[in-house]
Amino acid sequence: MTQPLLEVKDLRTVFQTKEGTLKAVDGVSFELTPGETLGIVGESGCGKSVTALSIMRLQAPGRIVGGKVMFKGQDLTRLTDPEMREIRGKEIAMIFQDPMTSLNPVFKVGWQVGEPTRLHHGWDARKALASAVSMLGKVGIPSAAARAEDYPHQFSGGMRQRVMIAMGLTTTPQVLIADEPTTALDVTIQAQILDLLRDINREFGTATILITHNLGVVAGMCERVLVMYAGRIVESGPTKDVFAHPKHPYTWSLLRSIPRLDAEKHEPLRPIEGVPPHLVDLPSGCAFHPRCAFRIERCSRDTPSLERVGDTQMAACWVTQAGQELKGG
Repeated sequence: MTQPLLEVKDLRTVFQTKEGTLKAVDGVSFELTPGETLGIVGESGCGKSVTALSIMRLQAPGRIVGGKVMFKGQDLTRLTDPEMREIRGKEIAMIFQDPMTSLNPVFKVGWQVGEPTRLHHGWDARKALASAVSMLGKVGIPSAAARAEDYPHQFSGGMRQRVMIAMGLTTTPQVLIADEPTTALDVTIQAQILDLLRDINREFGTATILITHNLGVVAGMCERVLVMYAGRIVESGPTKDVFAHPKHPYTWSLLRSIPRLDAEKHEPLRPIEGVPPHLVDLPSGCAFHPRCAFRIERCSRDTPSLERVGDTQMAACWVTQAGQELKGG
């Protein structure tokens, strides 16, 4: 059996607010194996991005208050800031949501893409720039040598996203975290970016965590998927199994709220009623129970843990753990 490259164990990250303690990540655990593409899905505010930022130790002003992030035998939550900087960007890289705010507007693109090699490999400016131009070409930017002399505002949204991907890959990291890499891009550019990430996975063997709210992207890209709600993982398993037979009412509801081209009959889309809970004041029991069509009395009283349901999936749901199938009109 392949050993995990990254192990997240009971990770907990909180933010102190005027209203109280906000539990952004509340006991998240998962593994990532070499070369794997893992999807993390859920509505906005469910803890996907904070989970990624906590792995990178970029969660400030939030604090990691519990759990471990094991990478190659080291617990990243226990490393000093200088030790973490040696890993961040070199062995674990991240593509952030908005490339326009992530790129520095006053530095040329080539200089920024070459920065990780200057910091982590000690390369001089000329060698770093040559590496940056090569990587810009690999991610599909035409006339890469000339474009390396341009500034971020001279690039389109899709090209800026390619620049961010190039920056993440210059040191050939073992883990790449892509946080909403296709947000605000038109569908044609989205497809190109996803094809690029797929090619990168094949060429470099980079293990990828893909964070998105787009279930279609996960279906086409990821072998496994984690479904998050209110800071917790509520379902996990192979993507094909989770999509074919969801074991948590939240996953079931998400899948019913999007159009399916493979559906035998096309019915009106059914949005999930209500809104996600405020993470400072979570409801008792299962956090999803106020919106759940399958809830039973126990759901409002006791918080379910993530348990094996079926052969390949895990779900935090009293209903499916009792053997009930999720069906309904």
